[in-house]
Amino acid sequence: MPPVNNNTTRFDGLTILFHWLIALLVIVQIIGAHTIDLFPKGDLRVDAQSVHIVGGATLGAILILSILWRRSFGRQLPPPGNKVVTFLANAVQILLNLLVLAQVLAGLSLVWVHGTTLFNIYPIPGYDPDNKALLDQIFGVHAAIAWTIVGLAGFHAAAALFHHYVWKDGVLDRVRIFGKANPAA
Repeated sequence: MPPVNNNTTRFDGLTILFHWLIALLVIVQIIGAHTIDLFPKGDLRVDAQSVHIVGGATLGAILILSILWRRSFGRQLPPPGNKVVTFLANAVQILLNLLVLAQVLAGLSLVWVHGTTLFNIYPIPGYDPDNKALLDQIFGVHAAIAWTIVGLAGFHAAAALFHHYVWKDGVLDRVRIFGKANPAA
């Protein structure tokens, strides 16, 4: 890992881009998952499912790139607070990353077991499409992980807002995209 940079208060641009892109994709994926069944059965629903599948695979790839970037070239900042705050911040970040990766794997497992056709063009054969018990189990895991991500991401966002508005310690500024330029960044 690169050394800690005490001369700046913001992460590098690529780290910030990855952070907000992952957050946006998680939101889009959750909205997409809850709207797929609103589409009529047929081509439109297949397309909506395809967007969800491709979005999930993209989310997984971007998360892996983000982790690799942060571990190799990303700017490392001093801890955000005391040892307890730092431990919690790191634990939440690691848990979110693990949950998103597990969610992507669960989603891909659903595709692998059930099979589908991406955008009505590319068929993905199912391993065991008639095994309803297995599909229900995987879907249950997929749904449980999704709601866990929602709760933990909500906690993450609330903590960032608490840092910003109550402690006023600049933690939220570490991933700020817009606003006043930080001369030290």
